[in-house]
Amino acid sequence: MISSIRLYFLGTGGSWPTPQRNTLSIGIRINDEAILFDCGESTQTSLMKSSLSLMKIKRIFITHFHGDHFLGLPGLIQTMSFYGRTDQLEIYGPIGASSVLGNLLSLGYYSLNFEIRIEELRGSGSVDFGEYSVAYAQANHTIPALSFSLVEKDYAKLEESKIKELKVPRRLLEKIRREGSALVDGRTIRIEDISGGVRKGRKVSYSGDTRRDANLLELFRNSTVLIHESTGERGNESKVISYGHSTGMDAALQARNSNSKKLVLVHFSPRYNDINPILEEARSVFSNVVAAEELMEMEVGIND
Repeated sequence: MISSIRLYFLGTGGSWPTPQRNTLSIGIRINDEAILFDCGESTQTSLMKSSLSLMKIKRIFITHFHGDHFLGLPGLIQTMSFYGRTDQLEIYGPIGASSVLGNLLSLGYYSLNFEIRIEELRGSGSVDFGEYSVAYAQANHTIPALSFSLVEKDYAKLEESKIKELKVPRRLLEKIRREGSALVDGRTIRIEDISGGVRKGRKVSYSGDTRRDANLLELFRNSTVLIHESTGERGNESKVISYGHSTGMDAALQARNSNSKKLVLVHFSPRYNDINPILEEARSVFSNVVAAEELMEMEVGIND
């Protein structure tokens, strides 16, 4: 059972790093393991400044192969190796991942003490990791790109009165939740015997780089948190869209139309010293929105 999902905004800017913002990387801690959505330059430095251990990262999902979304990989991987990592690292990306990442990770002279497994994701689908899955769909960008959703599995709500009435030891509760049943003093106790209703799993969606696209609404549907790029404001809309990006208004419309609970804006153009115009236009159509700041952390609350 997942008790905690926490977000780490390791890089929140777009295109190139600035003194104020690194390029995109979102860390997600799920209990005691972590994944990354994208890995822009200096991700390992941001991890060292955060409370998320880079050694906890088990999987990395790359949305596309523009430099601001993946060029932090060599540094992060070599740092992991210097720290003595031995566990396998999984990297998922769009078409071309095997070739691009294979070439990138072969640069220079260094040795690794752990295996790296690269998997290309085509079309749309979902990868199951037990207590959660990561769904993906094609984004609307200028090159092959993906958007992602981390989806926690639904859980049965356990009722304390039923647990006490049936005298079920607490040490067996997780086994019953995981396997559906367990033997208690010669009796088979099923999950249905001690539960009442279902707790909906949490969902964290991440757009990567994309124009606003109705085809992504199903992937984002009912997100607890939608992290969406907002490269610029409506005054620069034609330029923003021509480069395959979204405005703050676009991000807010995607949040509203997908019935998401909370919107976090990221991937601000480095041309903006003041992002309040982007934030305010998003708030004009979707109230529960914040602009991500560097090294911001956020707990993802349990859904009702």
